[in-house]
Amino acid sequence: MKITVIGTGYVGLVSGACLAEMGNDVLCLDLDPAKIRILQDGGIPIHEPGLGPMVERNVAAGRLHFTTDIDEAVRFGTVQFIAVGTPPDEDGSADLKYVLAAARNIGSRMDEYKVVVDKSTVPVGTADKVRAVIAEALATRGVTLPFAVVSNPEFLKEGAAIEDFMKPDRIVIGADDEQAISVMRALYAPFQRNRDKLVVMDTRSAELTKYAANAMLATRISFMNELALLAEKLGADIELVRQGIGSDPRIGYHFLYAGCGYGGSCFPKDVKALIHSGAEVGQGLGVLQAVEAANERQKRVLVDKIVQRFGEDLRNHRFALWGLAFKPNTDDMRDAPSRVLIAELFKRGATVTAYDPVAADEARRLFGADERLAYADSPMDALAGADALVIATEWKEFRSPDFGRIKTLLKHPVIFDGRNLYEPSLLKAAGIQYSPIGRVTP
Repeated sequence: MKITVIGTGYVGLVSGACLAEMGNDVLCLDLDPAKIRILQDGGIPIHEPGLGPMVERNVAAGRLHFTTDIDEAVRFGTVQFIAVGTPPDEDGSADLKYVLAAARNIGSRMDEYKVVVDKSTVPVGTADKVRAVIAEALATRGVTLPFAVVSNPEFLKEGAAIEDFMKPDRIVIGADDEQAISVMRALYAPFQRNRDKLVVMDTRSAELTKYAANAMLATRISFMNELALLAEKLGADIELVRQGIGSDPRIGYHFLYAGCGYGGSCFPKDVKALIHSGAEVGQGLGVLQAVEAANERQKRVLVDKIVQRFGEDLRNHRFALWGLAFKPNTDDMRDAPSRVLIAELFKRGATVTAYDPVAADEARRLFGADERLAYADSPMDALAGADALVIATEWKEFRSPDFGRIKTLLKHPVIFDGRNLYEPSLLKAAGIQYSPIGRVTP
């Protein structure tokens, strides 16, 4: 099958590479010549485990191509995936200008039947807008051509996106055109050989499904974070509570870990967009408003703990920070708790030495040449002479450190753990003052 993917961001590049891996002929379009140049030269503009070798393999096989030429891209694929960004506006709504521009380009250039697939995360009703824009472009040209618009939301976890695409737990297809549904079934058949994972519905339900999934997961996180704060005040241990409620099959263990808040490109943006969608039709979403407020508060919990230990005035204090990315296995720092933490420490006069296996370059781009933020080449290098260690991301290499060396390197043997990586009793035995979130410390 010949497929065009419009947008080589996180969703577009992963989708294009995985579709090519299954033998399809894929052309990825991006209007950013620098990004296309990186891809054509064998580079990868984002960090995602396994993506580099997959792109390289399929480019070498002649199944994966990159271009900035819109005419070429529209001519190429019978299936046209729209995988461009939908950044949040100031009011929290998703900005659809890139999605609708892509639709307009398709309508202005198509000369045969096309299946236009909304892969971007978009508000309910976007498929109707895409359909109208394409129809308008065709009418302007004075031509009548058949086309279909499909909603096919992505469910890719950063850091595990290749696995999620290649072995999906469900494939949501929103469409009312039987020919388009048949095309999508054929396209995804190689990804579901052991059982049928396609869930076919109308476009509006498919669009809402994506937002609902992320909002549900964000709700679980914020709920556990609120319980963790309550556990601290009541003398209970949130880790034991997690085990107790997670054993209930109606609840399960996923997304029940307390921490310093969620971030990334999906949860914050999608919760805001769903709240905005509700407001537009006069339907308040009080639960999600509370989820968002709880998450913003949670990002400041570590700062509160630091101030409680060292005071409000943190001038002449330097803190070692382990983790910059919002989660492991990515360099994504969008809405990362680390950004709030760093800003709050700076506000109180502190400096920070940070270590992250892959996100340092992204931090340099975000913070520029701010002399208050230094970067270490290893976790231990970040500790030398720091007043305390703060952990914001649960990278695997942080899980079993040399606590004796940590105690030696720090000015004060104190760890503020935003991801609850360690057993409090082990830290006490090591002579380290341990401040996790919602755990009982001896």
